[in-house]
Amino acid sequence: MKFLYSDTHDYVDPGYDFENDRNAPKRRRYWDDAYAHQMMNPTPYDGLLVAMSAVRKAPGVANSKVRYSTAEEQRLLRDGARKFLRLDGPKYEDAMVMGDCGAFAYVDQEKPAFSPMEVFEFYADAGFTHGVSPDHIIFACDTGNPPLEAMDRDVRYRYELSLENAREFMRICKAEGMPFVPMGAVQGWSPNSIAQAAKQLEDMGYRYLAIGGLVPLKVDVIHKVLQALRDTIKPKTDIHLLGFAKADSIQDFTGYGITSFDSTSPLIRAFMDEKANYYIPKPEGGLAYYAAVRIPQAVENPRLMRGIKQGIFNAEDLQKREAIALTALRRFDKKEETLEATIEAVMDYQRFLTLDGDSDKHQKSLKKTREQVERTLKDAPWKRCGCDICLDIGVDVIIFRSANRNRRRGFHNLGVYHQHVQRILEKTL
Repeated sequence: MKFLYSDTHDYVDPGYDFENDRNAPKRRRYWDDAYAHQMMNPTPYDGLLVAMSAVRKAPGVANSKVRYSTAEEQRLLRDGARKFLRLDGPKYEDAMVMGDCGAFAYVDQEKPAFSPMEVFEFYADAGFTHGVSPDHIIFACDTGNPPLEAMDRDVRYRYELSLENAREFMRICKAEGMPFVPMGAVQGWSPNSIAQAAKQLEDMGYRYLAIGGLVPLKVDVIHKVLQALRDTIKPKTDIHLLGFAKADSIQDFTGYGITSFDSTSPLIRAFMDEKANYYIPKPEGGLAYYAAVRIPQAVENPRLMRGIKQGIFNAEDLQKREAIALTALRRFDKKEETLEATIEAVMDYQRFLTLDGDSDKHQKSLKKTREQVERTLKDAPWKRCGCDICLDIGVDVIIFRSANRNRRRGFHNLGVYHQHVQRILEKTL
């Protein structure tokens, strides 16, 4: 089972100055930066997925979240995805470089933003190893397995259009000599409809299926979907789970012959989760999670800046408390400061971040944060980790502050999670 990370320009400045919070002198974005696989050994994933809608604006979509500039898109197509993502060379020859249309970008539109030919040309020009047919997401999944005629017009349309696009996509792939492994996108409104769609894709010639629409589904529903799939399709047909949001429960899905899946969760949680920002393996198996210690930059944090502009906070006072908290953490890491004194320094700054008009709510929030900070500092998980990130930047990996720290913590999480998946597979085998 291969774990892929869906890339959205996730790289960092290798020469970042953490003491002074500034980039390396003359640092050039992208050119001087490094991806997770360049900074960590072993590589923290088995490949990367790139969504077409993250590279090219989806026509008709006003809020299309394009990550690439026009020049970067041209470079991707000119140099190829492997070179652009720096997954070229012998070390990465087995890494998957998978293309997807990025259907979430146009989910509210009447039809997919890109045609089968446009998607094929994008994959072929960029040299992807695998490419998914353009689909239209169906989010509903009724385990009662209602028939097609019982579904509303939009569901029927999305289902039939996804199959029609897959048929045309395969026709083009065969006509052009199969420059990459075509993956048939599977959509459906129930376990049985998903299984039947998969069977039709097999009959079209697909030997690798990408199962979509899983993001909002509960674990028990996903089990029913995968069981229906395996009862219907051939044992040797490969399965990829698109945007698998239940990545933490991957150990429960090893019996379905899943070939690969992609997830952004380990990196995203590094800076989006309230308390599970840092992963570390448990001695007995599984993963433990820790909350990062939040010390944002006083003159850049939106909440603090609003307070400064409104005259509620004093900028110089906040910066002083910020500096004291950072110094205390670094001294604690060197065993030059006590646990209690470090917690007090952090909480003295934290109370401005959790300020609320409701006094009781404010106190409860501070109490919860203090418990999280105490657990993190007392256990000091970064000292037990031997990954390249933790060895390189030490306590800074646990500080919730700026993209260069938060992304590095995400890189660490990817590495820990990848090894977690490998241990599960070894145990299963």
